[in-house]
Amino acid sequence: MKGIRIVLSLVVLGLASSIASASDPSPLQDFCVAVKDSEIESALFVSGKFCKNPKDVTANDFFFQGLDKPRDTSNPLCSNVTQLNVDKIAGLNTLGISLAHIDYVPHGLNPPHIHPHGTKILIVIEGTL
Repeated sequence: MKGIRIVLSLVVLGLASSIASASDPSPLQDFCVAVKDSEIESALFVSGKFCKNPKDVTANDFFFQGLDKPRDTSNPLCSNVTQLNVDKIAGLNTLGISLAHIDYVPHGLNPPHIHPHGTKILIVIEGTL
């Protein structure tokens, strides 16, 4: 009887842990530069966006000009967040990456937020946090 309880406990524990695992699906290809619906000719639909033909991909699909520019911080939070995702850098589609430039003044705040893919790299260019 004791052996059956142990086996049953292990089965329940195994099933519970298999249900609790969380991860993102593997990308179906190396990269998928998103295109707007108006630019679709012969595009492939991946991860909720249409993909540009890999032969037509350029370096500009992975570039955003202006991330280095300071932004206005005269607001109640005394900070300004410039978020970059697939809507601004089309080459980020399917990579699970987003970027942000945050400007703070002394005692500035970063409002509560989430990171759906759990990625964050923070680099302080000037000053301390």
